[in-house]
Amino acid sequence: RAEGGRAGLVGFQADNGLRSSIRTGGLRREPSVDFQCAYAASLDGVPDPDVLMLAMTQGRILISHDENPMPGHFADFLAHGNRSTGILMVPQGVPIGAVIESILLIRIPSEADEWTDRIVWLPL
Repeated sequence: RAEGGRAGLVGFQADNGLRSSIRTGGLRREPSVDFQCAYAASLDGVPDPDVLMLAMTQGRILISHDENPMPGHFADFLAHGNRSTGILMVPQGVPIGAVIESILLIRIPSEADEWTDRIVWLPL
């Protein structure tokens, strides 16, 4: 694992459009979660393929609301021989509490490599 997380624990990267209440709510429930906000990663205006590369190089699972473009960008990213730390897709309008619970459930029993090259829709 490059930078995100510790010793194989899952770390997360919020996409630019992800509701901040998901990240802040997750951190409120579990302050030790490695969950970087889009601002800290300077993602404003960054194209999705570059966001995928950043998440991969930092060893973080990307969490995004971009259900229409992101799965296609993800498929292209993998087709070009890249590896991904994974993506969690969060449809707009799903209950925030259920999304936070899913993120925390993923983090606790998981090792980061379990999510390699996977795209999963939340809540679980």
